[in-house]
Amino acid sequence: MEKKTYSPGILQYIPFFYVIWSDDLVSASEINVVQKAINEDTSLSNQDRIQLHAWLDVKQPPPNGELKQWKHTISNSKVKLVESDTYPLSTFSQNVVCHYKEVCPFNDQLKHIEVNLGIQPNHYNHLFDVEVEHETTSHYYDAKEIDTILKGRHAMVIDGFREVVKNPLFKWDIHRTKEEFREVVLKQVQFLADKGYGSIAYPKGYGGTGDMEGYAAIFENMMYVDGSLTIKFGVQFGLFGGSIQKLGTKKHHDHYLKRAGEAKLLGCFAMTETGHGSNVRGIKTTATYHQETDCIIIHTPGKNDNKEYIGNALHSKMASVFAQLIVDGKNEGVHAVLVPLRNDKHELLPGIVVEDNGYKLGLNGVDNGKIWFNQVSVPRENLLNKYGDITDEGTYYSDIKNPNKRFFTMLGTLVGGRICVARAGLGGAKMALAVAIRHSLKRRQFNDSIKIQEDLLMDYPSHQLRLTPLVASAYVYHAALDNMMAVYCDDSLPDKRKVETQVAGLKSIITWYANDAIQECREACGGKGYLIENRIADLKGDVDIFTTFEGDNNVLLQLAAKGVLSDFKAEFNSAGFSSVLKLLGTQLTDKLATINPVYSNKVDKEHLYNPKFHRHAFDYRTRRLTYTAAMRIRDYIKKGIPSYQAFLKVQTHLLALGKAYSVELAYNTFVDFVADIPAEKHRLLFQKLGTLYALYEIRKDADWFLEQGYLGSTKSKAIRQRVERLCTELRPHIGVLVDGFGIPEHCMTAPIAR
Repeated sequence: MEKKTYSPGILQYIPFFYVIWSDDLVSASEINVVQKAINEDTSLSNQDRIQLHAWLDVKQPPPNGELKQWKHTISNSKVKLVESDTYPLSTFSQNVVCHYKEVCPFNDQLKHIEVNLGIQPNHYNHLFDVEVEHETTSHYYDAKEIDTILKGRHAMVIDGFREVVKNPLFKWDIHRTKEEFREVVLKQVQFLADKGYGSIAYPKGYGGTGDMEGYAAIFENMMYVDGSLTIKFGVQFGLFGGSIQKLGTKKHHDHYLKRAGEAKLLGCFAMTETGHGSNVRGIKTTATYHQETDCIIIHTPGKNDNKEYIGNALHSKMASVFAQLIVDGKNEGVHAVLVPLRNDKHELLPGIVVEDNGYKLGLNGVDNGKIWFNQVSVPRENLLNKYGDITDEGTYYSDIKNPNKRFFTMLGTLVGGRICVARAGLGGAKMALAVAIRHSLKRRQFNDSIKIQEDLLMDYPSHQLRLTPLVASAYVYHAALDNMMAVYCDDSLPDKRKVETQVAGLKSIITWYANDAIQECREACGGKGYLIENRIADLKGDVDIFTTFEGDNNVLLQLAAKGVLSDFKAEFNSAGFSSVLKLLGTQLTDKLATINPVYSNKVDKEHLYNPKFHRHAFDYRTRRLTYTAAMRIRDYIKKGIPSYQAFLKVQTHLLALGKAYSVELAYNTFVDFVADIPAEKHRLLFQKLGTLYALYEIRKDADWFLEQGYLGSTKSKAIRQRVERLCTELRPHIGVLVDGFGIPEHCMTAPIAR
C-alpha cells in the first residue's frame, strides 16, 4: 500500500471519519453536524474543507481503499484510546496528530461533533487500541487479604470447599422442571457427602471432625453455588443428622449418624405442621407408647395436623418426627422419634402418605412435601432420648424435671440451624452485592452537557448510597454470625437460653437485611438484574423463605424481646413479673436520664465517628425500649389483664425492642472483632465499615431518636451527611470489598459480573 500523507487539518478528522464509515454510526441527518463543524473550523484550509466534505457524501462514500489508508495511518501512530478521557475520541484524534506533526492543538470543533453526535467509546472502541490503565477501583487493599481476615481460623475448611465445588457437577445452570433440578441437587449433596462435608460437624467416631463452626462457614459459601443445594444439604446433615446427634444417644449415633453423614441414609426433619408452624409446643402429631408391644404409635389426628413443607420428603427413607409423647395416658410434651418412611425399593411404608408441595417461589431443587401418619408403629428405641426416655418398665423419665425447661433445652440444641439459615441469607446477599457492584463498575449511563463519556453507575452518589451501606452491613453481620456460632459451640456454656435469644434476633434482622439487599441489587442492575442468567432473580426467590423458616422473624423477635425483658433468667409470667420488674428497674432507671441538649446536637466528625457514640446510642435505644415495654406491661397487669394479653397489647413494642437489641449485639460484636485485626491498614478500613453501619442504622431509626430527644435536628442532618460522605470515601475500594467476600470466580457465572 502506497503511503499517503495527510495535512494536519485532515489528519485530525480521520479517526472521526473512520468511526463514521466503519460502523455507519451516523445517519444522513447527523452528517450535517459534521459538515457544520468543518465549515466553522478555522484550522482548516479551503482544500481541507473540500476534501472532508467530499468524504461526507452519503451517495458516494469513501472507497474501501481510503478506509484502509485511514486505519493504516491510525495504527502506525501507536496511539491508544483512553476511554476515561472527558472527550475520548477528540483527545485520541489530537494525539494521532501529535505523533505525526509538531503542532497539535486541541480542536473544539471535534469536541462539538463528539458531544452532538453522542457517540460513546463502547460504540467504537473495537476499532482502536484501548488504553487499559484506568482503574475503576483502587488496589490499595488486597481482596485476598480481606478474604483471609473474614475466613479467620476456618480458612483451611473454606478453601478446601471452594476447590471441591470447581467440579463441573456444581456448575450453575437454569432448571425449569423441579424433577430435573431435584436430581441434580441430590447428586451434588451425595458428592459433598463423599468428600466428607456431610459429617463435618459430627464427632470423629462417626466420620466427622466435630467442626460445627466450619460447617456453618461452608454453608454460607454453598449459597455461591446454589440456594437449593444449600438447603438440601442443611436438611440432610444439619436437621436430620443434627437431630440424631443432638437429641439422640449413643445407640442412635452408632446406628444412624455415620450413614446420615455419608448420605447413605437420606432423612428429613418433620417438625412444622400445616396447623402449627412456629408454635412447636402446640403441634398435634402424637407419639403414643404402647407397653404391650413396646412400640410408639405415630399418628396424625386431624386433616391439618400433617407435617408441612418438609424438605427432603420425597427422597428420604426416614424422618425425625416431632410429636406429643404420650406415656401411660400422660402428655410429656414434644419429643423427636425416628420413623422409617420407605423401604429399600423406595416405596412408602404402610400408614404413611407423602404429597409433593409442588413448585415454590424459590428453592425448587429441594423436594418439599407433606406427610401424614396413620397409626405407624416404631420400636421404643427410636425415641431420641437424650432429654427424655421411656424405661424398660414403660414409665417416662427425664433428668430435667421441669417440662418447660426440658422443652426449651431440647429446642436450644437445634439453634445452630437458625445460625446457618442466617449465614445462608448473608451468602445470598453477598452474591447479589458482588454481581450488582461489579456491574456498576462497568456499566455507564448518562452524562452532562460537557462530558461526552458517560459515567459509571458506581460513580453516582445515589448508587453509592444504595449499595455501600449494604456492603458494610454484610461485613458486620459476617463477624456477628461467626462469633455467634463460636458461642453456640462452646461446651462450657451448657445453658443455651441466652444464645437462643441472641440467635433469634440475629436470624431475624439478617434474613430481612438479605432480602432487602437482594432487591436493591436487582433494581440497581435494571433489566439485567431481572434476567435469570445473572443469578439475582433466583437469589430473590431462594432467600425469601429464610424470613419465615427456622422460625418466623416476627415471632423470633418477640422471643428475643422477652429474653431481654427477663434478663435471660426468669420465665416471663404474671407470677414472676414483679421480681423481673424490680431487676429491670435497678438496671434501667438510673441510666435513662434526660440527654444533654449539647450532646444531642454534637456534630463534629470525631464524635460521630467514635464507636463510643454508636455504642451509647444503641444501648440507650435498647434500654429505653426495654424499660418502657416493661412499664406498659406492668400497667396492664395492674389493671387485671392476664400477662399473655398484656404482651399482645405491646407486641409492636416488643418487635422494636427485638430489632434494637439485635442491631446493638451485631455492632458490638463487630467492634470487638475489628479490635483484634493485627494490621492497622485493614483495621482502619473495617472501622470505617463499622462506622457506616452504625450511622446508617441510627439514621434509619432517626424518627425514634428524634422523638426521644436523643438526637437534635442538627445532629440528625449531620449523620445523614456523614453517611453519604462515608459512601463516597469507600467508593475507590468498593470493588475490592465485594471481591473480599471471597466468592470463587467459577461461581461468578453472571455475565454482567464478569
